[in-house]
Amino acid sequence: MTTLVDELSARAKTLSVQDRARLAEELLASLDQEPDSEVDAAWDREIQRRVAEVESGSVALVSSEDVHAEARRLIRR
Repeated sequence: MTTLVDELSARAKTLSVQDRARLAEELLASLDQEPDSEVDAAWDREIQRRVAEVESGSVALVSSEDVHAEARRLIRR
């Protein structure tokens, strides 16, 4: 850790539990990044593609029961 980080950490540890929790929440929130519009757009296209496949009947849907049964069968091998 850098000297500044060491100093801030030491000082933060002297805070009350409530203040340390608040500080931790604020620091964690500051790590959140803005949504990536390119990623969001790519997911939108993927969702539209999958919906179109389902609606056109070009893909077969599989029930969750069948998926779970197949997973259990594969695990037992």
